Amino acid sequence: MFDYHMHSAFSADCEIPMEEMVKTSIAKGLSEICFTDHVDYEYPDDTITFDFDKHAYAEKIWQLNQQFHGQLTIKKGVEIGLQPHLLDRYEKLMDEHAFDFVICSLHTVENKSLHYRELFEDRTVEDAFETYYRELLYCVQNFNRYSVLGHADLIKRYTDQPPAHLFHDALEQIFKTIIPEGKGIELNTSGSRYGLPHNMPSTDILKLYKQCGGEIITLGSDAHRTTDIAHEFKESLELFQSIGFNYLATFKDGKPDFHAISSL
Repeated sequence: MFDYHMHSAFSADCEIPMEEMVKTSIAKGLSEICFTDHVDYEYPDDTITFDFDKHAYAEKIWQLNQQFHGQLTIKKGVEIGLQPHLLDRYEKLMDEHAFDFVICSLHTVENKSLHYRELFEDRTVEDAFETYYRELLYCVQNFNRYSVLGHADLIKRYTDQPPAHLFHDALEQIFKTIIPEGKGIELNTSGSRYGLPHNMPSTDILKLYKQCGGEIITLGSDAHRTTDIAHEFKESLELFQSIGFNYLATFKDGKPDFHAISSL
């Protein structure tokens, strides 16, 4: 089994050393993990900087692969927090550093942090959701240096009053942009940990992605603590199969490998 969204002390919002995450992954029976620590340029909170030393990061992952050879494969990933005006800066990041796997996420919309719910101020919930998906569409139409979309409906985590509209029309536009380019989506199992009735994206969105022809899907816990590694993975595999997904993807040098879910 593979956990393809995991953080470590290289991320500004995590204090757990990589080695502890690795040891717990082995104890939980995983065969492969991918660290996807945050690079989130111009995050709208001056008290936190979502960036890290890329060379030290690569060196640490190489050391851990040597130390735990035969027990666990550890891939080098990154989670990038896109904003429309920063796409050139992320192009430069991808030109200068190689990653096995890149998660494309939106944590900031209109220069407002989702986490602090600023996007919902002085507007309807429907308008906030429409703005979120509009920026996500712009980013994937103008940037393709990534592997999968991270928690595609993350915005749901930050409102207590979800909109009546499902925004499937906006999501279909996004999927019809990314699927022909060989991009996938993740199922991020942190949703239930944060009080949502589902993980991210919700089942209806997973079904829509499949209906649009999507086949590349990864599974990630978004763990910032060892206790969250591989959270609800068994249930997630069963969900994938019920929707019609037959394969789970891992990545090496930016290219997907496919593993039969029935064998996991």
